[in-house]
Amino acid sequence: MSLSNRKRIGWWLYVLLLGGLVAFLAYSFVDILALGIFGYYATRPVCRRLSTIFDSERIPAVLTVLVVLLPVLLLTSYMVFELLQQLQRLSLSSGGGVFSMLATEIANTRSIPADERARMLSMLNNPLSTVQLRGSLVSTVDMAIGILQLVADTVLVLALSLTLSYALLERDNAVAAGLVVLFGGRNTTAYTYAVAIDEDLESVFFGNLLFVLFMSIVATLAYSVTNAIAPEGLRIPLVLVLGLLTGITSLVPIVVGKLVYLPVVAYLGVQSMNIEGNQLPFVGAVLLGYVLVLDLLPQSVLQPYISGRQFDTILLLFAYILGPMVFGWYGFFLLPILTILVFEVVRIVLPGLLHGDPLGQRPLLAAETGSKPQPKVEKREADDSDDDSDSTATSGGSEPNSGSDGDGTVDERGSPT
Repeated sequence: MSLSNRKRIGWWLYVLLLGGLVAFLAYSFVDILALGIFGYYATRPVCRRLSTIFDSERIPAVLTVLVVLLPVLLLTSYMVFELLQQLQRLSLSSGGGVFSMLATEIANTRSIPADERARMLSMLNNPLSTVQLRGSLVSTVDMAIGILQLVADTVLVLALSLTLSYALLERDNAVAAGLVVLFGGRNTTAYTYAVAIDEDLESVFFGNLLFVLFMSIVATLAYSVTNAIAPEGLRIPLVLVLGLLTGITSLVPIVVGKLVYLPVVAYLGVQSMNIEGNQLPFVGAVLLGYVLVLDLLPQSVLQPYISGRQFDTILLLFAYILGPMVFGWYGFFLLPILTILVFEVVRIVLPGLLHGDPLGQRPLLAAETGSKPQPKVEKREADDSDDDSDSTATSGGSEPNSGSDGDGTVDERGSPT
């Protein structure tokens, strides 16, 4: 083995070691990466539109984060806070009866002696009484520290995700240029694969952001109108929170807002049974209106155009539903990314690997689904070849200029030589 080969093997081992460390770090902070990548692709078209106004890379990125990403995160945080507040009020108003019922039915506490069962249910009904009875300052301090740590971790994740989105928005041109060199130019399979992923992620996430904003506004208006025309005794609480929640659940194809507006209608139905008069026809009319405004019309008219219009909706359906189940909350963003990575490698790379054919630059499977990356260098090479031929003919068949080999090839930087 020659010395140069040994050096290359040594470098490859070193690169693999660093790659393993980077993979470990990415796994450790996968929630930040997933949310940051989502923020980048969901707002990149806005940033690029602003780039046509400002002759700067930093100003459009800052405005995009402040005007789009930050308000979305604040509204989402407000929604989560209000939901937690309502759950706490519900638990206190019911005296913890929900927890007692779950403990009795699910955990089968009837087999426990009566005095021990009463003590356990008392602790479930009023957990704070346990702390008060113990009088343990240490327990109270530990609880406060745990809450502060949870809040700090959440704020840190959101802040770092925003920072990552901002960095990608500001430096995406430099990153793209570096990847072109790393992939060996624009006439490679790796470049085609990267372009396909890039276009799919933007189509899915930017379309999703638009759809969420639209559905949140429509749902909030629908719930507000319902409260305005509803008979006395029928009222939808937390209109803004439920509107935002409807918009978020609308990300899931086919499901759309059913996860929210159906429980809302059921809540109105329960209220109608506790007031005088027959209000069920009104509840039925509300259900019909919600099905039309929050389900059928958005799903058939708007969603196909803006929410992942280039990608298969069934794949997105499974990705959005299974993602949180497998990975947690960040799976809502991570599994769609992984789905696109797998889908594009199957379309572009896998057929050539299985058949033993040279890897190409065009999708060989499901050409009608996903992005349609077009090879750019071949056309450029042809143009350069035509220019060289014209130049040679004009100069009477003289030798090519210095730095050219006369065949119209393209150097590593993508410029004609």
